[in-house]
Amino acid sequence: MSEEQKKSDYNEIVNQNKSSNRNIIIIALVVLIAVVVGVKFYLDSEKENEELRENLERTYSDLDSISSQLDQKIAEIETLGGDISELQLIRKNLEAEKEELKQSNNWAANQIQRYRDKVSGYEELLNLQDEKIKKLEAINEQLLSENTDLKTEKNVLNDSISRLKNNREELQDKVELASRLKAENIKVIAINSRGKERADLEYKPRHIEKLRIKFNLAENNVAQPEGKDIILRVINPIGNALFDVATGSGSFMIDGKEMFYTAKQEILFDNTQQELSFIYDRGEEYEEGAYQVELYADDYLIGKEKFVVN
Repeated sequence: MSEEQKKSDYNEIVNQNKSSNRNIIIIALVVLIAVVVGVKFYLDSEKENEELRENLERTYSDLDSISSQLDQKIAEIETLGGDISELQLIRKNLEAEKEELKQSNNWAANQIQRYRDKVSGYEELLNLQDEKIKKLEAINEQLLSENTDLKTEKNVLNDSISRLKNNREELQDKVELASRLKAENIKVIAINSRGKERADLEYKPRHIEKLRIKFNLAENNVAQPEGKDIILRVINPIGNALFDVATGSGSFMIDGKEMFYTAKQEILFDNTQQELSFIYDRGEEYEEGAYQVELYADDYLIGKEKFVVN
């Protein structure tokens, strides 16, 4: 082989080696670029997934916060007497959307954005409820003020009614007191066995065969003409009423206490200052001492007098 031929072959081999090395470099570059692109795509994909997860978690957290605030608004509106039926339905739908987000594993960005838009809508809803609560509070405050005024008026009216009732009761008491009868010119007269009368208020036992109690009923324009029971009590020196069923004695109640009386008669009060009298025949001699004579009508004392036996 000639020298030129050898040189030519050597150059060809060198050229082939250079071409082969170039191809290897190109392939290596292509592979490197592919690896870089793949890694970048993977990293970008992971970053996007991480952003989606963060957005998803933030969206759920926002919905959960809105749910709590909505519960509070519902409670406030219910307390103020507002209608909460629509809010309860919204609350139910919100819980369902929270559950969907909680169960999701692979959400697209556009799906998450749809819920982000709902978050904005719910926030606007909460703002509207704040306005509603303010209006309800104003209404309740006005109603409370009106109710307070009504209570004040009612209390004033009740006070007036109470005063009128008290005045009426006081007037009735005054009328009742004013209508009470009064015995005037009371005289205790002793009648002896011969029918002779004495009005000295001091008597010997022999002077008293019978007692005559004479008096007038005072004029009273308040008292109504009607039947009255006039009761006589003759009280002996030791404080007991002279009592004999055979002569018409009995008992009556006064201030919740039973008392014995000596005699009783029924009259028609006619407001003419009529004169009345009792004649009491004891049937036995009077003990010495001071005696009290008491007259009653309608269970109250209308007059009294004393006499002495010595």
